[in-house]
Amino acid sequence: MPVITEIADLKRIYKRRVPKMFYDYAESGSWSEQTFRENTSDFDKIRLRQRIAMDMDNRSTSSEMVGEEVSMPVALAPVGLTGMQSADGEIKAARAAEAFGVPFCLSTMSICSIEDVAAHTTKPFWFQVYTLKDDDFMRRLFERARAAKCSALVITVDLQILGQRHKDLKNGLSAPPKLTLKSIANMMTKVTWGLEMLQTKRRFFGNIVGHAEGVSDPSSLSSWTAEAFDPSLDWDRIKTLMDMWGGKVVLKGIMDVEDAKKAVEVGADAIVVSNHGGRQLDGALSSIRMLEEVVKEVGDKTEVWLDSGIRSGQDVLKAVAMGAKGVMIGRAWVYGLGAMGEKGVTTALEVIHKELDTSMALCGRRDIKDVDRDILLVPKDFAGDWS
Repeated sequence: MPVITEIADLKRIYKRRVPKMFYDYAESGSWSEQTFRENTSDFDKIRLRQRIAMDMDNRSTSSEMVGEEVSMPVALAPVGLTGMQSADGEIKAARAAEAFGVPFCLSTMSICSIEDVAAHTTKPFWFQVYTLKDDDFMRRLFERARAAKCSALVITVDLQILGQRHKDLKNGLSAPPKLTLKSIANMMTKVTWGLEMLQTKRRFFGNIVGHAEGVSDPSSLSSWTAEAFDPSLDWDRIKTLMDMWGGKVVLKGIMDVEDAKKAVEVGADAIVVSNHGGRQLDGALSSIRMLEEVVKEVGDKTEVWLDSGIRSGQDVLKAVAMGAKGVMIGRAWVYGLGAMGEKGVTTALEVIHKELDTSMALCGRRDIKDVDRDILLVPKDFAGDWS
């Protein structure tokens, strides 16, 4: 068993173990991938301020996210197709998150269904939805999430139109994936992955197949996904979906102060500063660059979280110091899942927690709730002087 000391270790194992089609799906951004790269590299521009001779006993990373107690201010972001990274992947990730004491958010485009995850966990999880046209399907989806006791709804608001990801097109990745001779040949080299996939019955989109009108089998899924997303989305529609749910709502995909204000107006319990991991508008600023401006404007009115670019506990610390109430991680836990299944997700969380705890202490803080911008050294032009 290799010694895992950082998320990059899990990524290397993940790349060897999982078919290229699904590795590329996770590890890609849109167009030139500039925003995808800068989501992580911009964290490197922020430095930490070391302090000494301060009592560091009895440290705590415990916090709250939308009123729920968490062992650290980190939630597992919704990621589609996770059950193709590892057999029954969403179930494995949800169990790991529950045991660690952090929230898990299930994607609508998951392989395992809401019911599958609920049957294999004991605590409520969150559920993510897209802004789809079909009200009947959305109502039934919400009913299923309520029946599964999901404690919050995460609405992805930045996917009206799909950003182009070159790797996915070249690999034939679609819903369902198109198998080619090249992709099949690659899958045949991933023996452990293949054997695990043969042993599960969950290989298609469990929240959609058999539930959406006209989608009775995987072959009919492609036409449904092409028509389902609503390019005419506006704030009235978002409010309608929030009212349809009737519980706690997190709006994910906010990258502008004006949109953050609108999110507060419609009553979001939390907003997530996120550019979809650099998978939508290439050329947009990184999430961490936009965070402070959004926090300054609406941070006293709703919880502001950060998503996109988190690869370490130091990244979590920097985001919290810049005002985020919490963060969502996506690729970091997917690397762990693809590398070592449920144990890999746990390992990813352990790595991030240790880095967060140690770095917080070396910056002179004992409690994550006391972390503020004073522990950072931020370039004066970090947010950019844009016209």
